[in-house]
Amino acid sequence: MDFEPSDEPVALKILIAGGFGVGKTTLVGSISEIRPLRTEEVLSDRGIGIDDVEGVEGKHTTTVAMDFGRITIREGLVVYLFGTPGQERFWFMWDELSYGALGAVVLADTRRLTDCFPSIDYFEQRGTPFIVAVNCFDGAERYEADEVRSALDLDEDVPVLLCDVRRRASAKTVLVTLVEHSLKVLTAGQH
Repeated sequence: MDFEPSDEPVALKILIAGGFGVGKTTLVGSISEIRPLRTEEVLSDRGIGIDDVEGVEGKHTTTVAMDFGRITIREGLVVYLFGTPGQERFWFMWDELSYGALGAVVLADTRRLTDCFPSIDYFEQRGTPFIVAVNCFDGAERYEADEVRSALDLDEDVPVLLCDVRRRASAKTVLVTLVEHSLKVLTAGQH
């Protein structure tokens, strides 16, 4: 499905979800054409026993509301990126953030793979098209996309790809994969 130029502007909304410390803020920042809106706060003693930092011990901040970025594809076609908070205590915001979304990227970290299950469950239950993008962290063991798909028990039609969200080209590939998948899913649902 191609987007034909029209007088009416078109805005696409994409969610970036996943567990705590998986790279959601980094993805939005690496691809956004504007300085991203970030709602990062320093981790505090109040999170002890609540926030699981195992595997991401070097993380000192957390998103408490959302990240927001924008990409202009061409005049009249804009993509808005909304990074969801990764911690369970902020999940109440997801319904508002996900309203009207074309689809979602679920970022995964193989060191903490189970952390992306809540995101996958959320989008599956709501029928929101999603892909899984495995953020390949330095020093983390690498797995093939099919191994991750099996570990997450995903349907064959859900794209799984490896990425490095610090790199703009990698983040672009992730977003293009999501848009193509979402359009395929939504078009198939119209028949």
